[in-house]
Amino acid sequence: MSDVDALKELVVKHKALKQEIGKVIIGQNEAVDHILLSILSGGHSLLIGVPGLAKTLIVHTIAKTLGLDFKRIQFTPDLMPSDILGSEILDETSHFKFIKGPIFSNIILADEINRTPPKTQAALLEAMQERTVTVAGHHYDLAKPFFVLATQNPIEQEGTYPLPEAQLDRFMFSINLEYPSFQEEVDVVKNTTNDVKPVINALLSAEEINKYQHLVRRIPVPDNVIEYAVTLVSKTRPNTDNSPEIVNNYIDWGAGPRASQNLILGAKANAAVHGKYSPDIEDVQAVAYSILKHRIVKNYKAEAEGITEKQIIEALF
Repeated sequence: MSDVDALKELVVKHKALKQEIGKVIIGQNEAVDHILLSILSGGHSLLIGVPGLAKTLIVHTIAKTLGLDFKRIQFTPDLMPSDILGSEILDETSHFKFIKGPIFSNIILADEINRTPPKTQAALLEAMQERTVTVAGHHYDLAKPFFVLATQNPIEQEGTYPLPEAQLDRFMFSINLEYPSFQEEVDVVKNTTNDVKPVINALLSAEEINKYQHLVRRIPVPDNVIEYAVTLVSKTRPNTDNSPEIVNNYIDWGAGPRASQNLILGAKANAAVHGKYSPDIEDVQAVAYSILKHRIVKNYKAEAEGITEKQIIEALF
């Protein structure tokens, strides 16, 4: 199959995926779009929203439609790295045997990731970046494809451990889940208070997802689009040649080179699902907010004046 035919097939599959997910998930279109884009790009996503916005249900439903193995890890203060990665035990023959943890799956839901201490959060770092884990000096490859979809509650911060910048940078997208509209909430109540459960069909396989990931990476990108993405990221760095006044006034630290890479990968995936053979500047802008907002660190002045990440990033356009 040629790349052109594969791209046309991807457009059809993506539309079917959205319809299948829509059987269960009402609204949250942007969140679903960006999760699918991160999967096609081989990235990870952080979902931020108050309780009851179906964060877990979205991830579970998407895993079903993609035909992937799914594991949920509930992060708690007493969770240990071995609870995620696995551990070695002494079997009946007096030999050490490695028992795999839940990380050995295709999609990992890291529920309330900021509830666990940094030592346990860090257990995900190697897995997210290298797609391998190291236990007792032995390296183990993870399944392909592999995605971490983590959730956070933005309200209750007491007793939590905010993710350090190095960990946040591993997430391709930071996705805010908003309250549903009035009509969407009416539809949610109607659909969830009866005795009918929609049947979710698996429309893709792990092999097909791997194929589409390679397809996305093969999509050519014009030099002007790459230069636009790199310029956009460089503008987030205060007191540099490209930084505008709003960044110099309100930002302590800007985004690093991984943001530029993710902007291009996200733009490629966004172009692909819309049937375009090459991304343009609009594709970069479509994913820019969710890729940049968790990579910029506001200063006290921004907090005091109520300046949001969205205001800053939109000013960069």
